[in-house]
Amino acid sequence: MGTSFFKLLAKINKAILPSFTKQGLDLAKASKIQLALIGWRYYVTTRALNQ
Repeated sequence: MGTSFFKLLAKINKAILPSFTKQGLDLAKASKIQLALIGWRYYVTTRALNQ
């Protein structure tokens, strides 16, 4: 898949998924679902930035 797909997906993630940084979430106290969302956003962001 190309980077344009991941760039689009990153924009969708930004609009839909919550930002845990703005909420001040402590990673040590994060639930499994929150950690999964953080991992997903990291995966998509890194793929969108690789050109």
